[in-house]
Amino acid sequence: MAHLTSAEAADLLERFRHYLREHRLPVTQQRDLIAHAIFTAPDHLTAAAVHQRLSGQGKRIGIATVYRTLKLLKECGLAFERHFGDGVSRYEVAWADEHHDHLICVECEKIIEFEDEGIEELQHKVAARKGFKLVRHKLELYGVCKDCQERS
Repeated sequence: MAHLTSAEAADLLERFRHYLREHRLPVTQQRDLIAHAIFTAPDHLTAAAVHQRLSGQGKRIGIATVYRTLKLLKECGLAFERHFGDGVSRYEVAWADEHHDHLICVECEKIIEFEDEGIEELQHKVAARKGFKLVRHKLELYGVCKDCQERS
């Protein structure tokens, strides 16, 4: 996952506020805090993890507000909702020009992001051979991470 600079996070936050105003929705401190948590997270966060992080910082935000705000971030294109086969939605900041794939440990649920130009090229070649214009894709590889293998 790409790490945002403070300026990039501030820009995304302003884009979120603009979206809210355009849709005649309140711009609130709670929504700002939730959006900022997603924009600056080094990992994929569940709604519960966002709530826990903000509560740990002394912020009083209801879990329903977290869920509603995550839905808004997804709707306006600033966050991706990810599903990694465990029935839990996780969120990460959405970059228009950034793409990565995921390795998911089936034992500890660690998620490792990676980029590989060879895989990207191969996917486009396969699509072209089948007469398919590739618009987007996601690649999730499930296995056992190095740490879990060493523990076994």
